Amino acid sequence: MTEHIDTSDLSPAQKAAIIAEALPYIRRFQDKTLVIKYGGNAMTDPHLKECFAHDVVLLKLVGFNPVVVHGGGPQIENMLSRVGKKGEFIQGMRVTDAETMELVEMVLGGQVNKEIVSLINQAGGKAVGLTGKDCSFIRAKKLKMENKDAPGDLIDIGQVGDITQIDPSLISFLDQGDFIPVIAPIGVGEDGESYNINADVVAGKLAEILKAEKLVLLTNTPGVLDKGGNLLTGLTPRQIDELVEDGTLSGGMLPKIGSALDAARNGVKSVHIIDGRVEHCLLLEILTDHGVGTMIKSK
Repeated sequence: MTEHIDTSDLSPAQKAAIIAEALPYIRRFQDKTLVIKYGGNAMTDPHLKECFAHDVVLLKLVGFNPVVVHGGGPQIENMLSRVGKKGEFIQGMRVTDAETMELVEMVLGGQVNKEIVSLINQAGGKAVGLTGKDCSFIRAKKLKMENKDAPGDLIDIGQVGDITQIDPSLISFLDQGDFIPVIAPIGVGEDGESYNINADVVAGKLAEILKAEKLVLLTNTPGVLDKGGNLLTGLTPRQIDELVEDGTLSGGMLPKIGSALDAARNGVKSVHIIDGRVEHCLLLEILTDHGVGTMIKSK
């Protein structure tokens, strides 16, 4: 359980200085879009969930346009185990047969999405829950993954989707009405079939399409670490490529890094991979001089 930070020892002047530190950031990012991938411990620890909801509402009130994309890995695993199924992953992607897809859609689009919407609304925001099937705004096709151990071979991982198109008009409409979109990463195919899409990939692509100022990915790690376990605070796309090639980055971090790189190369000014286990990590990363993760700059 995360401990609550006690601010009662701070003097009024110190509290005022903390608030004043945010001013240049608020001014610089006024009316800019911020896509947040919400996942990890920040989604399961009750206090961190509350912190996240308050952070999102505060960012909206000071002039940002936050768009939340959420995962739900632990909740999906919990549901699968309850029905006697075991989750399987290949190269960081969940293998999704028809039965698993039904459960994924139920957990992500129902349980998890509505809980996040409720948390944000309780914190004073106006959140609206969506999946990519609403207005068919996330269109997808079946993803065939290349086998890294046998180049040229394609792996069938079931109803896992590759995004073909995102229609930003629904999100833009909600932003204009001061709503906070909360999106479950489920896409729709040409024949209306559902596709499970990696939430990091959805967040990255959405950030590109919305021409977002920032893409923020919450993780269960301090950020991008080198082989010695030290935090790398500022990176360029070229440095990231080198870290993937030498094996420093692997496993579940690969989809995150892939979507982060694509976003950085396609117009998103900065991508932040931050530690979601830290209280108010969003505010710390965006509105203060002291970040809590790795920032990947577009250039």
